[in-house]
Amino acid sequence: MTLTIGVDVGGTKIAAGVVNEDGEILAISRKPTPARDAAKSVQTVIDVVNTLKDSYDVSAVGIGAPGFIDNARSSIILAPNVSWQNEPLAMKVAQAVSLPVFLENDANAAAWGEYRFGAAKGRSSAITVTVGTGIGGGVIIEGNLLRGSYGFAAEIGHMNMVPEGLLCGCGENGCWEMYASGNALVRVARERATKSPKLASRMLELCEGKIDQLNGYMVTQAANDGDPAARTCFQDLGRWLGQGIADLAAIFDPEVFVLSGGVSEAGDLLLGPVRNEFEMRLTARTLRPLPSIVLAKLGNYAGLIGAANLALQ
Repeated sequence: MTLTIGVDVGGTKIAAGVVNEDGEILAISRKPTPARDAAKSVQTVIDVVNTLKDSYDVSAVGIGAPGFIDNARSSIILAPNVSWQNEPLAMKVAQAVSLPVFLENDANAAAWGEYRFGAAKGRSSAITVTVGTGIGGGVIIEGNLLRGSYGFAAEIGHMNMVPEGLLCGCGENGCWEMYASGNALVRVARERATKSPKLASRMLELCEGKIDQLNGYMVTQAANDGDPAARTCFQDLGRWLGQGIADLAAIFDPEVFVLSGGVSEAGDLLLGPVRNEFEMRLTARTLRPLPSIVLAKLGNYAGLIGAANLALQ
């Protein structure tokens, strides 16, 4: 069976794994990301690949990296969280490890992993919506990963949802991720804990009254414990997500939407409001089949597995 190495480059760690054709991980290597040093980040990718390459007979390497990837899947145009700009990552790694190297956007790689081996397995078309610090995504239509003419497709977190809305890190106003991401959840939770402390008693207990230290995990735990303010935060988040997903359905008409990322770990707490809003907002909802909305299955390994499998293609 052919083996490949998949690499998932994150802002805090770089993980690599030996993966077989069935999407099974045979070995893992991890190192912290030297995010402020572009050259050291490249070398760290090389190091984790070499650690595994010395023990396994692998045929290629797939790398899932954040940021904008050129259409040749060779260079990273911009990845601010790893200090890469116009970085020929695939070429450098290939020269160092003496293997073919394929480069892909990390959200695209995760979407491909879920499509081939996870929650979207067996579907012809699927969209993965990664809800974490921001919103990322990957679009697969009839078995093909949508990359666009210049390689920048599926930056779905930057759909404009509120004209002249909140300022996004991309420089524009009113992007989807400003209202439907993990950062948005925490921002709203802190506002409500400040304005309505009685309704947010469990959140305040978890953060020991230090509202500026309230995080997404605490908001999720408080909501599961019945905190009224935390639950309304998830209801609002679900509405924003459902609205955006309905817009994506009108454009791409996939069979399934896969919710991944840290916020998706809230499970039914989030899925319920998302599905309700989606069904209300979906174009021609009474006349068409409804795409399903499900939670991801591969967790933090989706990008690694997807990148490894893409290297086989």
